[in-house]
Amino acid sequence: MWRILIAINKNLVLAIPATMLAGFVCGLLVDPAFMKSLIIPFTFLMVYPMMVTLKIRSVLEGGDTRAQLMTQAINFLVIPFVAYGIGRIFFAERPFLALGLLLASLVPTSGMTISWTGFAKGNLAAAVKMTVVGLILGSLLTPLYIRFLMGAQVDVDMVSVMKQILVVVFLPMLAGYATQRWALKRYGQKVFQEQIAPRFPGLSTIGVLGIVFIAIALKARSVADSPALLITILIPLLLLYLCNYLLSTLVGKAFLPRGDAIALVYGTVMRNLSIALAVAMNAFGKAGSEAALVIALAYIIQVQSAAWYVRLTDKVFGARSES
Repeated sequence: MWRILIAINKNLVLAIPATMLAGFVCGLLVDPAFMKSLIIPFTFLMVYPMMVTLKIRSVLEGGDTRAQLMTQAINFLVIPFVAYGIGRIFFAERPFLALGLLLASLVPTSGMTISWTGFAKGNLAAAVKMTVVGLILGSLLTPLYIRFLMGAQVDVDMVSVMKQILVVVFLPMLAGYATQRWALKRYGQKVFQEQIAPRFPGLSTIGVLGIVFIAIALKARSVADSPALLITILIPLLLLYLCNYLLSTLVGKAFLPRGDAIALVYGTVMRNLSIALAVAMNAFGKAGSEAALVIALAYIIQVQSAAWYVRLTDKVFGARSES
């Protein structure tokens, strides 16, 4: 079982499109309304495992201050406003699609930030810190960004959004940290790192795929009635990720050493779509499923582009020095 989950986690490039296709077919064959009750359980399953292995204490470590500041500046002073501007241009008449694009830009970093940084031979310690800081800042700032950027177009219940952030981020974070401390105390650092921690990403993958399946199933009939909607959504998503990659790459090459630059790219481009998806589906009622469709499609672009960027890393930043 664990081997299957690990294999799926390593092949999200294929697993997510396959899950979306299955959700689409299911949504056409049966009434998917009953699936809404599964959103919260899958959300917790998606976020909690990542929190168990998250090294929160790494925030206190120094040595890469410039990279950290630049990363969060891009994450919160640039990309949300780029997403908002693109949404205004492409989704002027469909505010909940624009909301989905904004949500996809608001919660940076996930466990995949660390994974892809490792694949590209970047600075893993910096990536871990970016993940923790970005997740906490994004969770705190997301309700404010939604309210002030989208409040005139979308009915934003600040209390509801904050409750969802609490449920899908901070409660799992506390539960995950408590689990981590308990496991370390009972089994020790070596056993935890080598035998226990590697199993949790697979559980998180089940949650991710479950949420993606539900999001697509709920919108399947709308997509079937208007297949051009997919292209309408994919074009602005591609533009958003292209802007993000270009900006992060240029800033990294200009101001940071190779390892930190790679971490910066993945610390800004890899968004926590799982949390964004949960907020969209839980905080905005039925209309939120339209925003969720945008975020679900972003999974495809994010995973595929991250894999290609690993292949291009040496060409972009030069080969890693072995000294």
